[in-house]
Amino acid sequence: MDLSLSPDQELIRNTAKEFVSQEFPKDTILDLDLTESGFNKDLWNSVSEIGWLGILIPEQYGGSENSLTDAAVLFEELGKAPVPGPFFSSGILSANIILKVANDKQKKEILPNIASGEYIVAVAITEPSYGWDKKHINLSLDNSSLSGTKLFVQDGLSATHLLCVVRSQQNKDIISIVIVDVNSQGVSRKQLPGFLSSSSEITFESVQITDEMILGDINTDQWDNLYSGILNSLPILCSYQVGGSQAVFDLSVEYSRTRKQFGQSIGRFQRVQDHIITVVNQLDAARWTTYEALWKLESNMYANTSVHLASAVSSEAYLKACDGGHEVHAGIGSLREYGLTLHTKMSRTLYHFLGDPRFHKRKIAESLNF
Repeated sequence: MDLSLSPDQELIRNTAKEFVSQEFPKDTILDLDLTESGFNKDLWNSVSEIGWLGILIPEQYGGSENSLTDAAVLFEELGKAPVPGPFFSSGILSANIILKVANDKQKKEILPNIASGEYIVAVAITEPSYGWDKKHINLSLDNSSLSGTKLFVQDGLSATHLLCVVRSQQNKDIISIVIVDVNSQGVSRKQLPGFLSSSSEITFESVQITDEMILGDINTDQWDNLYSGILNSLPILCSYQVGGSQAVFDLSVEYSRTRKQFGQSIGRFQRVQDHIITVVNQLDAARWTTYEALWKLESNMYANTSVHLASAVSSEAYLKACDGGHEVHAGIGSLREYGLTLHTKMSRTLYHFLGDPRFHKRKIAESLNF
């Protein structure tokens, strides 16, 4: 397994690093944190002009058709800020699901609009009976009408369209995915407070659904295709969390070198060193499990176990790295203007997104037939 970056990937990393430093400095992200959606249209347009929104979309549908590792390199840099917004939800997760579920006509209609930034697509899966398994999907079509609620929809407030996971009208054992314009009559959105990248509650009241809005074959259970799209997206989310963990480590090391106490840098104190070691251990665990998952997916190997392992480790690592970072910084780390709390908030926001560590550990056991 060769983990070194290619020249093109080095270019992506350097370009992303420079772009983030210019367009998403700490003050900008602090301002976005105060907005309801964590979204800025001008910044979104800047990213779309570079072509990053179509990084995984095939060229025939208007994207650049890069590899998963290319996208991971990009999102690791975004995670270092951490950059909020629907970049992952629309350009990675929704694109991957559409590629797995939709027919060719639908792909030609939707994917170019995602790649250009015209469509901002969020995925609505979880409901009040919270869970990421098929059994937790209760919202169903009834006489081509949709009524009910989706909860914890990541980037739902900034979305122009929703991929809503529902039970089929023809057969309640079949899962369908419908694409809904957020401006459709009967759709309402509400922010759920406490999240850096907006999480929302979406309510559907007698929203009319046509056959054209149902992705793929309306008589086919799309759960496995949905799961496959999510599986291909998870390592990119993990890479974002790796980037966040790296930033927390860098902040902690720099602070331990510059903060003086009792006439010396606090980095000389063993307890401070212990906290930094905790951070770097979490960072390394997330990085190497993520790279293994990417390698297996791109090598067409069986990757389910590795992807779920990376997801479990990365979510936990980002959260614990932030905890360790606060131990190093003590009081100053709680100051909003300092920036550490941006990562703390983001680590909690993403901890449950697409399944918490306990969920992914159960999936590991299933994949190993335990």
